[in-house]
Amino acid sequence: MINKVIDILKNTSGISDWKVNAVRTESTELFFVHKNLETVRSTDTNELKVTVYVEHDEKLGEATFSVYSSYDEATIVEEIEKAKKKANIIGNQAYSIPQNEVGEYVSKSNFAEYKPHELASLISKACFEADNIEGGSINALEIFVYKDVVSVINSCGINKSQVKYRAMVEAIPTFNGAESVELYEQYNFTEFDHALVVEEISKKMHEVKDRYEAKAPEGKLACPVVLDAPELEQLIGNFIGSLNFSSVYQHSNAFNVGDDIQKDASGDRLTVTMCAQMKGSVRSSAFDSDGVTLIDRKIIQDGKATALWGGTRFAQYLGEAPTGNLGCISVECGTLTDEQKTSTPYFRCTSMSGLQVDIYNDYIGGEVRLGYYFDGEKEIPVTGISISGKLSSALANMRLSNEAVTYEDYNGPKCAMFGGIEIV
Repeated sequence: MINKVIDILKNTSGISDWKVNAVRTESTELFFVHKNLETVRSTDTNELKVTVYVEHDEKLGEATFSVYSSYDEATIVEEIEKAKKKANIIGNQAYSIPQNEVGEYVSKSNFAEYKPHELASLISKACFEADNIEGGSINALEIFVYKDVVSVINSCGINKSQVKYRAMVEAIPTFNGAESVELYEQYNFTEFDHALVVEEISKKMHEVKDRYEAKAPEGKLACPVVLDAPELEQLIGNFIGSLNFSSVYQHSNAFNVGDDIQKDASGDRLTVTMCAQMKGSVRSSAFDSDGVTLIDRKIIQDGKATALWGGTRFAQYLGEAPTGNLGCISVECGTLTDEQKTSTPYFRCTSMSGLQVDIYNDYIGGEVRLGYYFDGEKEIPVTGISISGKLSSALANMRLSNEAVTYEDYNGPKCAMFGGIEIV
């Protein structure tokens, strides 16, 4: 299909350039109810998207459409004509699409050492090994093992492809007492490590038991707040988004290069690098959807914004060199040790409805569905409370852990401790 589409594009008049993005995905899927394997499924799918570019009135218009396997040549021609009309009424500032790069890449992953069904089975065994909490169970478990071949070809000599591997576990850990409590777990990874899978699911099994037993505190808690890696990824994502070329061009950015993100900081200062490749991250890639070769860029150093990052279009508008649309975040660890963290009571947020960060109104907060109050000796599960504070104050006294973890697209401190955030 992709060759047919490209042949048609090459013979279509009235377009300046074109781009084809393709993803072929082979999957092996296991579906369990409790520990009973109910369904086994294998799929082989293709996703194809076409972008056409039209120069007009010193502007560059573009429009994208999907191509399905049911399309014949006449339908593809019809879709191209529709896209041409749309592109002719879109007046983006002109820019050049990437040119003359060819490459074939394979992501590093030990998934390639296994047959897909074998790997899916091993993942399921690791998950059920963690199902050992009295009163608890994995109510449902779904395992997805994927092999993706991602390609981008354009009219200016870009022709790149990459083989990628990934797995996703979806689980419903449940605890049954006078009532039943459930949690939802989605776990994505690109390296199989039996012990790490057991650890991740075991953590959720303990959390669902703790969620059942958690109660609102009897009195107001007054202590530092600890955020784990998932919330740190969300927090830092706000600064990253503000330093993207597109945000700066559209004047929606809160920070510019040279700005101090952590004014009057007395704690650890942030150093953040946007990365192309990160072991374990499903967002690792050699190139972006435009075919731009991804280049790591340090955008925050010692709490100050030092550079912008992003794709080719908005980079050209700003007269900058593109890094490509990088997908991974690397954060340098800090100075907080476990001994220092446990030397004082703290409140650790584990499950939130979503960390709320408002840079413009200097706010950080959110509802905590499950947290732990450390009383100096042990962590006590707590629910029914929220956190709220000034973002600038929280950043100024932030302590980052000296231990790193990988979570989704984030590699950095396992946790961070903040003063000045109120627990309500």
